[in-house]
Amino acid sequence: MPNAMVNENQEVTPEMKVPTTDYAALRDEQRRLAAAVERTDRVGSVHVIGGADVGFEQGGAVTRAAIVLLRYPELTLLDFRIARVPTTLPYIPGLLSFRECPALLAAWQMLPQRPDLLLVDGQGIAHPRGLGVASHFGLLVDVPTIGVAKSHLYGSYAPLADSVGASAALWAGESLLGYVWRSKVRCRPLFISAGHRISPDSALQWVQRCCRGYRLPEPTRFADGIASARPTWQALLAAHAANGEAKVEAKAVASCAADPSS
Repeated sequence: MPNAMVNENQEVTPEMKVPTTDYAALRDEQRRLAAAVERTDRVGSVHVIGGADVGFEQGGAVTRAAIVLLRYPELTLLDFRIARVPTTLPYIPGLLSFRECPALLAAWQMLPQRPDLLLVDGQGIAHPRGLGVASHFGLLVDVPTIGVAKSHLYGSYAPLADSVGASAALWAGESLLGYVWRSKVRCRPLFISAGHRISPDSALQWVQRCCRGYRLPEPTRFADGIASARPTWQALLAAHAANGEAKVEAKAVASCAADPSS
């Protein structure tokens, strides 16, 4: 598994070398890696579910990744880590996993324990070359992953009913990639696909189990909220700590050299 190193200045440098100019080579690498993705279930007992979300700061110069750990089936917060690293690749459609995985790896290295299953905000195998960020990261760390995307990237599906719980299979030819699922009324559906070590059917079932009335399942909802540092989420974290509902360790932030004060 690629590692992430933290130097004395707390700059995290993941050991994932990404060429920044040969995009054709990166696409070839995606095809090679996609062949190793497992689209069948290899998931053990699930007691801890993770959620991962990636965003960008300073005009894209800094990549921020948050990974949360939730107790399952309660879906209460156990712990979380946030990493910030220099962005190594510009935005290139279809190559986002090479842009996002270094920060995810940095956050992963700081976790006190591995989740049994990880939901990633982004695509899994529902990708033109079968390797969205959920699949790519699942391969890197060898953990079952599910892609939970907010928008459609790849695959065809039948028109979806407006009712909560409506679903439609997402296909690439005769290959089932995942499902389009409406998790909340008057909201756009989620695009759920297998990431790694899980089947499309199981991916849908796990996302459904993790929803609590919001559009997003709790793992990625928590990851998005914690990474955003919005006041409502900071209040929630304080309430968790005060009420003893979850043991929340101090947030470990790995700051890149461009943002030493964060």
